[in-house]
Amino acid sequence: MTFNEYKPTGKINNKHMLTLRDYTTEEMWEILKCAIDLKKKQYAKESHEYLKGKTLAMIFAKSSTRTRISFEQGIRQLGGVPLFLSTNDIQLGRGEPIRDTVRVLQRMNIDGIMIRTFLQSDLEELAKWGNIPIINGLTDDYHPCQVLADILTVYEKFGTLEGLKLTFFGEGFNMANSLMLGCAKVGMHVCICAPEGLQPDPAIVQAATDGAFGKG
Repeated sequence: MTFNEYKPTGKINNKHMLTLRDYTTEEMWEILKCAIDLKKKQYAKESHEYLKGKTLAMIFAKSSTRTRISFEQGIRQLGGVPLFLSTNDIQLGRGEPIRDTVRVLQRMNIDGIMIRTFLQSDLEELAKWGNIPIINGLTDDYHPCQVLADILTVYEKFGTLEGLKLTFFGEGFNMANSLMLGCAKVGMHVCICAPEGLQPDPAIVQAATDGAFGKG
């Protein structure tokens, strides 16, 4: 089956978006098909307030123009409420344990957390101690949401995904890691061109290879 042949089911098994390593090819297709549908509704000014009444807490340990604006606009377009939280302004930035932060947010009726931070382990801790969805807005290791957007852009340009080759020039860290994992799972080939000493982690290269074309 190809992406164009896939028929959306309206659900995915994953509760969190921590890394694309956790996602099957079909789950990635499901997200991309949903994104296509949402874009059509947005441009047609058709109501799509699927998150009406929901609040997304956005925790930023790393500042970002595009990540903040895109998430704020996205949650608003879906009828929800974005809540910006800088680590300079909350107790998490003053040494409060992650488990306490996520528990407090849940008790205050927060429905999900997007976090842009340094350590991937911080996201894993949020997911471990919380009962609400956790979204990776960027860590030093992964940048899954950006890569999903990039894959959608490729599809909109070429009308297909399978068999295309994407070349990335830059440091072999979060973007390179997520491009390898995400593109491989939707049937694309990836070439990473990184400076000496800044190549991708061999373990992630192997994971992308093992998961290529829907194997993992």
